[in-house]
Amino acid sequence: MTVHTVGVDLAAEPARTALAVIEWSASSARLTDVRVNVSDADIVACAAGAARVGIDSPFGWPDAFVDFVTAHHRGDPPAVSLQTREQRRPLTKRHTDLVVAKRTGLMPLSVSADLIGHVALRCAGLLEQLAVTNRADGWAVEVYPVAGLKLWGLPFRGKSTAVGLTGMVAALREAAPWLDLGSFVELVTEQHDAFDAVIAALLARAVECGATYGPEPDELAVARREGWVHVPSGSLAALVGHAGPTAPIS
Repeated sequence: MTVHTVGVDLAAEPARTALAVIEWSASSARLTDVRVNVSDADIVACAAGAARVGIDSPFGWPDAFVDFVTAHHRGDPPAVSLQTREQRRPLTKRHTDLVVAKRTGLMPLSVSADLIGHVALRCAGLLEQLAVTNRADGWAVEVYPVAGLKLWGLPFRGKSTAVGLTGMVAALREAAPWLDLGSFVELVTEQHDAFDAVIAALLARAVECGATYGPEPDELAVARREGWVHVPSGSLAALVGHAGPTAPIS
């Protein structure tokens, strides 16, 4: 029996948005589809029947930011001083961002203070179309390809260095000989967005295998509001030979 996972490298518009589908068997995996310039409708159609969907986009906003904007809209004064970046930090970083930074040394972009805000707005609409209500550990999960690559011991900054995307793809193929990229090797090697979508699909599989760090019980409530970035807790090899799916938290 085979299952498939979907990875989405989401952008603010269909342009620069990429999607990848990986089909999994007992001891191997095969890339069966990679698309670029995809619409929400494309994503929803490909996600149908998937074991998990990994989306590279924030799933929510910091609690403190939501409270601040609500109060500001009413005309209430800020509850704290906002003069320095450090004082504004609770408004710009979600709990999961801080956890990822501590675990990986990589700080995700701020959904409330960086250019990724438009992506998050589109993602909110997409999650509604996918009927996703659990932002912590549901059928669709938030992933961070750069952190995934780093924790799997693969080049993670190669796109802008001498390693290049070609080297990153080669490193992935060497580390995961069980992954068949098929006829999509050229596209994945030439398009950064396509490569990130493949990594997102691998991370979706890691969640399915229980091979990522999920929220602790005392983090679950905030994760369900703000979103939770899943990063690997095991090796790439943990993605094959898995006995069965893990149930999403309802």
